[in-house]
Amino acid sequence: MAAGSCRLLLFLLPWLVTASHSPPGCKIRITSKGLDLVKEEGLRFVEQELQNITVSDLHGKEGQFHYNITQVKVMDLQLAFSDLHFQPQQHLVFNIKNASISLRFRRQLLYWFFYDIGSINASADGVHIHTVLQLAKDEAGRLKISNITCNASIARMHAGFSGTLRKVYEFLSTFIVTGMRFLLSQQICPSLEHASLVLLNSVLDTVPVRNYVDEHIGIDYSLLRDPAVSTDTLDLDFKGMFFPRARENQELENHAVEPVIKETERMVYVAFSEYFFDSAMHAYFQAGVLAIELQGEKVPKDLEVLLRATFFGTIFMLSPAVDAPLRLVLQVSAPPRCIIKPSGTSVSVSAFLNISLVPPGRPAVQLSSMAMETKLSAKVFLQGKALRVQLDLRRFRIYSKQSALESLALFSLQAPLKTLLQLTIMPLINERTKKGVQIPLPEGMDFTKEVVTNHAGFLTVGADLHFSKGLREVIEKYRPVPTAPAYPSSQPAEPSVDPHQL
Repeated sequence: MAAGSCRLLLFLLPWLVTASHSPPGCKIRITSKGLDLVKEEGLRFVEQELQNITVSDLHGKEGQFHYNITQVKVMDLQLAFSDLHFQPQQHLVFNIKNASISLRFRRQLLYWFFYDIGSINASADGVHIHTVLQLAKDEAGRLKISNITCNASIARMHAGFSGTLRKVYEFLSTFIVTGMRFLLSQQICPSLEHASLVLLNSVLDTVPVRNYVDEHIGIDYSLLRDPAVSTDTLDLDFKGMFFPRARENQELENHAVEPVIKETERMVYVAFSEYFFDSAMHAYFQAGVLAIELQGEKVPKDLEVLLRATFFGTIFMLSPAVDAPLRLVLQVSAPPRCIIKPSGTSVSVSAFLNISLVPPGRPAVQLSSMAMETKLSAKVFLQGKALRVQLDLRRFRIYSKQSALESLALFSLQAPLKTLLQLTIMPLINERTKKGVQIPLPEGMDFTKEVVTNHAGFLTVGADLHFSKGLREVIEKYRPVPTAPAYPSSQPAEPSVDPHQL
């Protein structure tokens, strides 16, 4: 019995492993070179956040000396050394070493009956900040900073004094500087935690997860699993599935080859499997838009003459409907299939073409129903953040669904129908694909110098990155506008502290 159970488990194990690991339709790899660019923009963002640190007022008493330090403001930052690197399995590590922070604050001193007021310039040197960001997939399938670990320290702090009681302040500098050093170091990590868990996550919210492409279909870019981080790369596996808007919950199983990215030379790589393109064509097919109808004057004149000559006998028997307008209905009969090879990308399409006469006020009369098989070459390219596809007709064949004899009779229509596809149908298709579909990147980040490489079953796009918008600009764009209270507070503001009450 036990042996039978073991054999059953061994039999089911490969299936269980496959079921638990859904292959991605789209995969993105960010390399160390891409992370270096992110570090430059991130460093500017950290400087802005640290400059906005709010330090509590400092009050103290030493004998007959009472001191009050207020209006602490960061004046300048010098971040001498910074580093941003990957840390397996899900982390980014950001270090700042030997930085300096210049401060300015207001002082108040009371010694017996002597009162002094002025400002103090201080400098915090040897500032070290170590932060570890944990990346994860949230419930909606979006990349998020799920946790942050932060440690900050200040090696030393100096203060310069001026005014009538400068010697007194120098005597009290130990108490003041020690207090300010403690308060400042306690504010660094909370500031960076808010910047990461709130502000940077608001930037990640701009990555499209499930959105509409056009009026017919949408795309699901939800993450399938947590990001995989190595010492040199960060890999993101996206579902990459299109869906018809009329059936948003429809799922299409992914049996395609999983994209494999081995390169690390460029800043970023994006890989798309055949499933990515197949799901787009399947969604359009399910939406019922892979069809076109040409009637009357929309039928090219040369083709109309040829069709009337080809079906002359049938038309002649329909008198008085001989002069009735022609109608051509081209309908895709099954979802097109994408084939990606190292030599190129192609799309196979099966369709049928119905040719009818449409007498005014009478039912349409079908002249012929023929099957069509076409192979399109696909040029895939990336422009900005939009993936675009341009199609061209490579091979075309028509045949009768009724008999081989009729297929032979249709041979003369092969060339003119191919011309119809090239001059009329293909421009309409390419106009629809011209807009493209957005790649899942945050707002303000774009691709440059893209290079497309075909593989067996998938293609990759290697590119560099650049920021068209700064992090601060994107954050401010989506920051919620504070709403004013419905009823203003009637409580008066607290009066400022009287120095003689210190």
